[in-house]
This record gives sequence, C-alpha cells and structure tokens, in this order.
Amino acid sequence: MAFWICLPRCAEGSCHAGPTGDLDKRIGEHATGACGGYTATRLPIERVWSQACPTRIEALTVERQIKGWRRAKKDALIRGDWGEISRLENSKPGKQD
Repeated sequence: MAFWICLPRCAEGSCHAGPTGDLDKRIGEHATGACGGYTATRLPIERVWSQACPTRIEALTVERQIKGWRRAKKDALIRGDWGEISRLENSKPGKQD
C-alpha cells in the first residue's frame, strides 16, 4: 500500500501538509470540511502538491519537515523549484524556512 503526503492550499492561501493512505478520499474530506480541523475553517481548498511515499513512516517524516517550512519554501515546493528550496534552506543558518 502506498502512502501519500499531500499539500492542500486553503482559501486564504495557507497550506496544510498531511499524510494519508488514500489521497483522493482525504482530499475529498478536506474539500467538504468532513475531516474538521485546520482546513475545515478555511474552505475551499485545492490540492496543489502531493508525493507518494513507500511507507507511513516516510510520509510522516516528510509531513514534519514541510510543516516546519515558511510559506515561501512551500510555494517553491509546489512549483518544483528545487533551486529556490535550496537557497531558502541555506539563507538562514540554524533556522528552517
């Protein structure tokens, strides 16, 4: 079974990283507000990025990493701009972006 890390963008522009075993179902739950929590009060949402992970542990590890990033770095991830991700990572020694 594959696991996924997904990044839905909320109506006000924020993104919420989360792992799931069923990507389409989870995005549907976020879209309707059925899962409650952060995204339910910021509808509508759209899936802007997702990545398959071979294990649940890897999905959780990626989630924790992304949740520590500032919006600029998440936006670079969504664009697939690895150069910008690297630049942001190296621009503030000792601080995650």
